[in-house]
Amino acid sequence: MRAEDIEHLVSLSRPAVHPSGEWAIVAASRPSVRANRNVGQLWRVSLADGARRRLTVGVADREPQLTPDGATVLFLRDDAKDKPQVWAMRADGGEPVQATAQPGGVREFAVSPDGGRIAFTATVVEPGRYGSVEGLGAAQESPRLITRNRNLANGVGSLVGRRSHVFVAALPDLDGEPRYDRAPHPHDTAETHDDVPFAPDATQLSHGDFDHSAPVFSVDGERVLCVTTRHDSRDDDLVNAIVEFDAATAHGEPHTILSSRAGLSVGEVRPTPDGGFVLLAQHMGESGRDFVARSTQLFVLEHPGAHPEEVTDGESVDLGEQGSHATVVHDGVLVQERTRGRNRLVHVTGGGSRELIGGDLEVVGHGVGDGVTVATVVTPTSAGEVAVLDEHGVRVITDFGARLAEAGVVLPTEHDITGRDGRPVHGWVWVPEGEGPHPVLLNIHGGPFAQYGVGVFDEAQVAVAAGYAVVQCNPRGSAGYGREHGVAIKQAMGTVDLTDVLDFLDGALDAHPELDRERLGIMGGSYGGYLTAWTIAHDHRFAAAIVERGFLDPESFMGTSDIGWFFGGEYTGTDPDAMRAQSPMARVGDVRTPTLVVHSEQDWRCPPEQAQRYWAALKRQGVETALLLFPGENHELTRSGQPRHRIERFEHVLRWWGKHLPTAENHGG
Repeated sequence: MRAEDIEHLVSLSRPAVHPSGEWAIVAASRPSVRANRNVGQLWRVSLADGARRRLTVGVADREPQLTPDGATVLFLRDDAKDKPQVWAMRADGGEPVQATAQPGGVREFAVSPDGGRIAFTATVVEPGRYGSVEGLGAAQESPRLITRNRNLANGVGSLVGRRSHVFVAALPDLDGEPRYDRAPHPHDTAETHDDVPFAPDATQLSHGDFDHSAPVFSVDGERVLCVTTRHDSRDDDLVNAIVEFDAATAHGEPHTILSSRAGLSVGEVRPTPDGGFVLLAQHMGESGRDFVARSTQLFVLEHPGAHPEEVTDGESVDLGEQGSHATVVHDGVLVQERTRGRNRLVHVTGGGSRELIGGDLEVVGHGVGDGVTVATVVTPTSAGEVAVLDEHGVRVITDFGARLAEAGVVLPTEHDITGRDGRPVHGWVWVPEGEGPHPVLLNIHGGPFAQYGVGVFDEAQVAVAAGYAVVQCNPRGSAGYGREHGVAIKQAMGTVDLTDVLDFLDGALDAHPELDRERLGIMGGSYGGYLTAWTIAHDHRFAAAIVERGFLDPESFMGTSDIGWFFGGEYTGTDPDAMRAQSPMARVGDVRTPTLVVHSEQDWRCPPEQAQRYWAALKRQGVETALLLFPGENHELTRSGQPRHRIERFEHVLRWWGKHLPTAENHGG
């Protein structure tokens, strides 16, 4: 796989499954170098044989949902002002009709049980901010008075004067007269405007200086439930509450379903036919912000105000992979569980759980129809396919990743390597073709409570194609191996996580004689940038390093990052000496390894100052270094950044390795 082959990384949305179980609709998305953005449309897939046809031709149609009768599909598409709106169309094809016209754009939506309405959250901005006044740029806005910790978000920027509220609207008439723009008239004045709306009027249910998320209708469709933070201590903790609004009342007060006093951070709520609710949530401990290695669990509420009962085991089960969601079925709940680099679909009942779809794949979404369970999955050779479980067993039925496979994908060898303290370290090794010896790149993932998985990974594939063996593992601190594994580095960063990655590297070198133990590189992003910078201050065997979007100084992180007000305090503690004892910036004077520092200008998760100060310190002390800074990008550059920037990043990365670890395929300086 070459850098430009990222165009073949086709990912799929959660499937919208027709009640008959005969077909499903998915949104496919991929990077386009020509458009310099992610592009994608909706596809209708036969669940019998995987045959598919394109339903829409929008630039980036996404997040499809079907009405309960399966006749109408709703999805998100950007409008003429690049704001995401809900659109509706016949499920068998036709012209989409705009269903919302929110100035700030729609964030999430849900379909009512009768199929005639949608509930959605939309961004509501203070007048005069964020483009709400034509011709008023950001530099001309009024100053922002900041009094709260939650005032920034990576990928968004300032949250001052920006809230997410809940709305309800009827679906548009798909058989109605189309909307036509009003032509100018000789008698028009400055006050003349087009009085034909773009979409049905929406009723705003929530109000105030609060955010709302995860909207869903009650079983009878009379109320809308959502997650919100309204409690007095909301600026100092990570817990939230579940409330409901009357779906027909514009200025009603919310009714509490689950209080923030329960100490949970709720990601999703689903009503059950018996009047109860199921939740995906995390315990936040006594402080309300003890989030380190807190696995997402399935909870049940028997009725509003009841105590939430934990159904899955928080010490060993984790339902928290990105995109994870719950589906209520007649005999239990379907959820996605991440474990040992996989993400499987499991069926949970009061008596336990059983795997439905598993193996060497990562489930990213699921749905059910008559006699069939459907999942969208990432596999070792594809970024997105549709898998089906029916009376014939589990089958992957599509070939969205065919062009990626044609470009060339190398499969890794999986290892469990015993570390110096007797604990196993789990990971993978990719080896290029040929006898070797091959130079080796040690990759370290972000998080840290995340995991490398079995799904195809462009970082490893591009490196292998350039002649490098790639070693990567899930050290202590990672997700997928139980809470004890994840919490091991709390206020002890750079201890057992450091020894785990080095022990896995040494074990991989022993297991693969075709690897060159004298020619090593190391790289990582976010927490991986942290551990890379920490490692090269303690171990000088590496020929070169790449520190990317790193968490490099816990002290300055607290005042600059969108999560700084809680992240460092939980992971490194707040004692100044303890923080410095875990700080790569405090140990930068020990670094001798040539280091490329990579960052994005609009990164509010690990702000640019982390990189700039680290790079400047390396340069001041005479270490070979360079700072690669991307304009217009945030913390997600390598995953969802502009495709041209992603390719340029690969070019710089390979040029750095070509200089310090040249191969026959990559020897540029």
